[in-house]
Amino acid sequence: MGKGGNQGEGAAEREAPVPTFSWEEIQKHNLRTDKWLVIDRKVYNITKWSSRHPGGQRVIGHYAGEDATDAFRAFHPDLEFVRKFLKPLLIGELAPEEPSQDRGKNSQITEDFRALKKTAEDMNLFKTNHLFFFLLLAHIIAMESIAWFTIFYFGNGWIPTLVTACVLATSQAQAGWLQHDYGHLSVYRKSMWNHIVHKFIIGHLKGASANWWNHRHFQHHAKPNIFQKDPDVNMLHVFVLGEWQPVEYGKKKLKYLPYNRQHEYFFLIGPPLLIPMYFQYQIIMTMIVRKDWVDLAWAISYYARFFVTYIPFYGILGALLFLNFIRFLESHWFVWVTQMNHIVMEIDREPYRDWFSSQLAATCNVEQSFFNDWFSGHLNFQIEHHLFPTMPRHNLHKIAPLVKSLCAKHGIEYQEKPLLRALQDITRSLKKSGELWLDAYLHK
Repeated sequence: MGKGGNQGEGAAEREAPVPTFSWEEIQKHNLRTDKWLVIDRKVYNITKWSSRHPGGQRVIGHYAGEDATDAFRAFHPDLEFVRKFLKPLLIGELAPEEPSQDRGKNSQITEDFRALKKTAEDMNLFKTNHLFFFLLLAHIIAMESIAWFTIFYFGNGWIPTLVTACVLATSQAQAGWLQHDYGHLSVYRKSMWNHIVHKFIIGHLKGASANWWNHRHFQHHAKPNIFQKDPDVNMLHVFVLGEWQPVEYGKKKLKYLPYNRQHEYFFLIGPPLLIPMYFQYQIIMTMIVRKDWVDLAWAISYYARFFVTYIPFYGILGALLFLNFIRFLESHWFVWVTQMNHIVMEIDREPYRDWFSSQLAATCNVEQSFFNDWFSGHLNFQIEHHLFPTMPRHNLHKIAPLVKSLCAKHGIEYQEKPLLRALQDITRSLKKSGELWLDAYLHK
């Protein structure tokens, strides 16, 4: 009887009512010092824990006061493992009468998207072809070897130097796309192995920082093209983007640069300078300020290898100039490819859409071909990549028809363009935003 009595007490404790919350209450907790979010109708207080979040505190903080279920599922391939970290943060549940989606988000689209993801899982589209990624790495290493052999055999004249620089810029661009795969945990089933190879590729093959990339890039995926949340649209007053920002700048008479000419000066300060100037400085300073010694050691191994290889041919100053010329070439490639999918789309303040609709509003595709796939690292399937960031890139084309069907069902535009038109649309978009700024600046 005593045992039965203890069980009764335990049962009474377990049956203690779980606190419930309304969306109105949850949405109040979206401050830097007070952050709640909802996953599968459970409410979590992430205020203190967010600083320990492996992806960075900003990316998880961007969903404070919202339902984060689809973002949570998109970024974490091993859901059972990461749910262990959520248990101590649980503070309650949504009230039974509350909808699963906040702010009137379309629940039918959400339900259909989750069914689509289940279909992708049943089709084994999250399963990796390891030979595919091995060949990608092999062709990068082959280009590095060809570059050295060209200088070794033909000497350091202008033509061999230019050819070598182009080969190395190509290998750097391809290494950039490859590190992107491992950074998204889309190659190995175990996150740890993805992280290790990611540090090798971005650190030893490119001289950059895995943590810097993670903290920056995941914010972009969480809230693409949203001012104050997506760092990729923070242009430091150099450009005005979309339709809202140029009008706001114009109304406030802000003129840091002649934005009506931004589609012209983009060619001078956008593609040429992003990697060799801004990113290179930001990456190094971030590793030092954050005391990220592991990433710094990987980056140093890249620079040591590069200078040991090319100082014998060019001297210290020549090797330094050679490196920055390679970065200059790579930067053009990187900027055009990454901006053709986003800068031409809607860029605005937080609209609070469901996951599927928010990704479609901010991304577009470029037509498939062997060259386009290789040239862009399969980022020509930007829509599918944003919807399923952990899906191996070689499977993105397989899910694309199903994504198109879901868009058609709900009347959502699915944009797909030829490569040249996508590149031209970058300058068209900048010109349009610049004209909006000028009109607001002069007349409002």
